[in-house]
Amino acid sequence: MNKRTLAASLLTCSLIALGITQSGYKPWEEGMFPLSEINKLDLKKAGLKIDQNEIYNPNGTSLIDALVNVGGCTGSFISDQGLIITNHHCAFSAVQLASTPEHDYLTNGFVANTHEQEIEAKGLTCRITDSYEDVSDKVLGAVAQIDDPASRLKLINEVMKNIVIEAEKEDPGIKAEVSEMFIGKTYVLFRYKIIQDVRLVYVPNRQIGEFGGETDNWVWPRHTGDFSFMRAYVAKDGSPAKFSKDNIPYTPKKFLKVNPKGTNEEDFVFILGYPGRTFRHRPAEFVAYQQQFVLPYVSELYDFQNTTMEAVGKKNKATEIKLATRIKRNANTLKNYRGKLQGMKGIDLVGQKKKEDNELAQFINGNVDLKARYGNLMTDIDNLYKLINGDAQRDLWLGQIYNSTSLLSVARNINSFKEALNAQPAADKQAFFDQNIPRLKQVLNTTYEAYEIDADRKIFKRMLTDAVAFNVNQKVTAVNKISSKHANNNIAIDQYIQNTLEITKLKDPDYVMKTLLQSVKSISAYTDGLLLFDLDITKQIAVLKPEKDRREGLLNKLMGDYVNVKEKFKKKDFIPDANSTLRLTYGYVRGYWPADASYMWPYTTIKGILEKGATGNPDFMYPDQIKALWEAKDFGPFAKKDLNDVPVSLLYNMDTTGGNSGSPIMNAYGELIGVNFDRAYGATINDYAWNESYSRSIGVDIRYVLWVASKIDKADFLIKEIGVKL
Repeated sequence: MNKRTLAASLLTCSLIALGITQSGYKPWEEGMFPLSEINKLDLKKAGLKIDQNEIYNPNGTSLIDALVNVGGCTGSFISDQGLIITNHHCAFSAVQLASTPEHDYLTNGFVANTHEQEIEAKGLTCRITDSYEDVSDKVLGAVAQIDDPASRLKLINEVMKNIVIEAEKEDPGIKAEVSEMFIGKTYVLFRYKIIQDVRLVYVPNRQIGEFGGETDNWVWPRHTGDFSFMRAYVAKDGSPAKFSKDNIPYTPKKFLKVNPKGTNEEDFVFILGYPGRTFRHRPAEFVAYQQQFVLPYVSELYDFQNTTMEAVGKKNKATEIKLATRIKRNANTLKNYRGKLQGMKGIDLVGQKKKEDNELAQFINGNVDLKARYGNLMTDIDNLYKLINGDAQRDLWLGQIYNSTSLLSVARNINSFKEALNAQPAADKQAFFDQNIPRLKQVLNTTYEAYEIDADRKIFKRMLTDAVAFNVNQKVTAVNKISSKHANNNIAIDQYIQNTLEITKLKDPDYVMKTLLQSVKSISAYTDGLLLFDLDITKQIAVLKPEKDRREGLLNKLMGDYVNVKEKFKKKDFIPDANSTLRLTYGYVRGYWPADASYMWPYTTIKGILEKGATGNPDFMYPDQIKALWEAKDFGPFAKKDLNDVPVSLLYNMDTTGGNSGSPIMNAYGELIGVNFDRAYGATINDYAWNESYSRSIGVDIRYVLWVASKIDKADFLIKEIGVKL
């Protein structure tokens, strides 16, 4: 029997054994299910072995209480002492900020053998979901009689803001947020507890935590030990508090049990997490806008930025460390975007969406009542996107200019502060300054931590050169002033950059912090070319804002109507797009066929690390101990018997996206068996479309996490804390 036949046979047998082939049952449900939808699922039939209320119980403690949102990723508590497991890449920025050329934790990793040795994870906080409440009636009821799109959206935002204020007054110990579940249709109030003191406990060597680098990013098979451990701390009375040596470890309501035995192929698994944004309930025009403008522009720009920063980083180790987080984030995004582009074109997603929209239009026109209410819906959507497409180049440029050039971000924040300061009565200026200058310094320090003048200079030139080429209807006023000073645009840009960056004192962090921001007088009197450039950008954005607001308001209303009528057409309720709120997804440990005659098995092993290392690619360098331990077959209790090796990564057909990084992968008993960190390249399209045949997510197997912790980094104290016996 050949491998393909064998794989198919094994899969069929496994499905029969699980009872999945029963009529009327579909195990791979598309969708990241909100808490409110979990009770509608039949997870027992899918393979869950515990009571479904143990996942989410609004009247008691459940697995949900072990989940945290940390730094935009997901994490989970795995001990009663506030210990959190998440991804290596989720801790990356904090590790970078803690690193120096003398103590390069980014490269060498970090292990704290005691609580006292744990390092502050700068910039990271923990957000724990406390409760939620549907407030759609309050929000939409307030705008029921308003037809003007901009006014309608403005009032929606005001009502959401007021709901948040009221909730935080009722309980000052929480942070409230109203999330739009369906654009223009449903709104939910979430209450969160925020833990401000987060510390690094254990981060593996970068050759483990980032093994494969960009070569393997968004790729299967994968061999990345993408994990890290942090700890949450609170004040002695249990209240959230900023970093202090007097704080104590947080005691969570619930923590996950770690199962060191892992999983087998076709085991039922599920994930709880905070997935970022998906856009599956949008029309063809939205997808076409992404494919034609957003994805190619951003991916190409980030590629240029990274090439520039990597070259600049070769100057010295300190510069390399300083730019590392920006490079990593850019690289992750650009490869993701290119994967989405490939996926969209590969399945002709725009064509599929157009077909669906045409069928929807026919459905509307075939019903008298629907035609009376929604008869202009599809035409209105088309006309709106013609306007949006007409401004795409300028809009994308304005969306990237401050992220691209650090000194412009500094200029923007200083100008904003000056504007607010100048708006104060003379008698109140000093008090306003004293109260708000610490926050401004904190924001600027964060920018300067990833700033390098040579990178800024080259990237700024690229941005100006791009803007000069825009058509006459999309010109950027600030750039027009520059290009008009010389017949040759390139010469004009070069001269402007040279003169502006030569004169500006914003390139000197010490001057900014110790002199410029020292008094009301010093900051009020200062100006230079970068501040003036930012003012021109700000003025143009203000001029464009009324039309932008009108379009956003109209889009909000149209998308609400679009989902409403599409649910009638499909005769089913949709699962809301992901929006960084807690969701559940479930499925099975399962391989797939990405192409003819190329079945991908759902486990990789340490052997694969050695095989990749033999290629000579620097992304595949690994610590020498790994080879020595593998050759000695020193696997401890963490080997998978049928592989005679330690499983490194696993593959499963669950529905994930950005924000699910660090999500706990749990087995049928709700035990932690892995940590989600990526998707296969074909699944980067998940944000717009999901399909069981190609959508696969990737996690680090808990057996590899424990093996590395025990055998490589001698972090047995952690293994003991989480209750695993060696």
